[in-house]
Amino acid sequence: MLVVPHPGNDVVLDALIECSGDARATANAINARYKTHNATPTSSTKRKLASSDLTGWLNPGTATSEKPPSTKKRKDAQLPAEPQNPAKPSSSADTTTKPVVNLMQVLRSPPASKSSIPRLPPLTLSNPSMVAEHTPCTLHLSILPPELACKLFYFMVDLSPSWKRNRWWLFDRVVESPHRTSFFVRKQGEDNSWHEAAQYWYNGRPTDPPEEFPALMEEACQYIEDTVNKEMLKRERFPLEWAGHEPGEKLWHANVAASNCYEGAKESVGPHSDQLTYLGPYPTIASLSLGTTRTFRLREVVPSDEVSERHPRTFNVPLPHNSLVIMHAATQESFKHSIPPQSALDLYRPLYPHPSRPTSPPEPSNCRINVTFRFYRPDFSSNSIPRCKCGAPTILRADMKNRHDGKADKYWWICYAGAQNDGKGCNFWRVMDMKMEGRGPTCADRSEMASNNQASFPQRVTV
Repeated sequence: MLVVPHPGNDVVLDALIECSGDARATANAINARYKTHNATPTSSTKRKLASSDLTGWLNPGTATSEKPPSTKKRKDAQLPAEPQNPAKPSSSADTTTKPVVNLMQVLRSPPASKSSIPRLPPLTLSNPSMVAEHTPCTLHLSILPPELACKLFYFMVDLSPSWKRNRWWLFDRVVESPHRTSFFVRKQGEDNSWHEAAQYWYNGRPTDPPEEFPALMEEACQYIEDTVNKEMLKRERFPLEWAGHEPGEKLWHANVAASNCYEGAKESVGPHSDQLTYLGPYPTIASLSLGTTRTFRLREVVPSDEVSERHPRTFNVPLPHNSLVIMHAATQESFKHSIPPQSALDLYRPLYPHPSRPTSPPEPSNCRINVTFRFYRPDFSSNSIPRCKCGAPTILRADMKNRHDGKADKYWWICYAGAQNDGKGCNFWRVMDMKMEGRGPTCADRSEMASNNQASFPQRVTV
């Protein structure tokens, strides 16, 4: 019986070269080579050839589909002896001991190499130096006097039952934020322009006029402003940052505050960057944490031109009671932040009793109060915000995927009416143009003015 060996890799590759890479021609050439060596095959040999030639590999099922008609053989019938084939190629004999390889494995393109860019695991930033090293934020522990921090915590927890949960339309349904929130403004005389800003905080929902800073919040704000301004003096300013302060004034002061209450381990807020509608580009936001420790999560949005070079990394920052995170300029343009749900909490145990129950021992709490102090810029006041086709105020978003060096960054005015109008908005969007819209002055404006003044009035050198 003639045994037709499977062709080895060397035979297949030689045939491929001879046939200029044509798989069909290669299969026919190899099959023809075996057939010329066996000119008078028997029915048994035909079955062997049908099952082992390359046609079956290229077209599975076709070679074995045509079966020769069955013939009844006598028990005493003997098969003729197979002729010897001295001209059998030596390479065929060598391949009988090699493993069988499917031709399609030879023709198939090599598997794509795995990405050489490492995916870094989440990193916990457990102290202020680590936060400053890895993020554009700074962490400040024990920012307030302990008694003031405890009193403010009690005061805000007592207020929090009246706070609201944000609601908006998403994917044809109304969704509700899993935490309560409120909005406060600093005393500004008879200025009523903050009402629209408060509605923005509640995703466009009609609201009552926002409350003014309570006395305890005002006292805490004094400490926070001092810390923020000291930190800002250490940092290089971005071109689009606000520079409208007068000589001798603070670089940053808070005129609004948004408060959040996270009660229990499951209340949270998802990844987001803050709307820049009234903050303007490159804002500074000071976030005070009171009560139980929760994780503050940061994840960078990698620019489009860097996605092939690195992956974004997640940073987890535990925020204990009486800690302050300053999200410096560029945080909202380059990072998204969140407060994720947790499986368990360490209860906050106040050092001081509740002012209304001075003789009762302090009670443990599972609440976290977050107060984010913000500076709403005068050049982004409510009457300067563009309206979309729906007639509603737009929101300002940064183009996080295509950011540059702080000079050529883009921002978009986008329709936001759909958040409340049954999810239906318009397709309005427009690139923000600082100069055309008359906004500023910015740090770039101040630098340009200083350069022009220096060129017009060069310094005299006296000898």
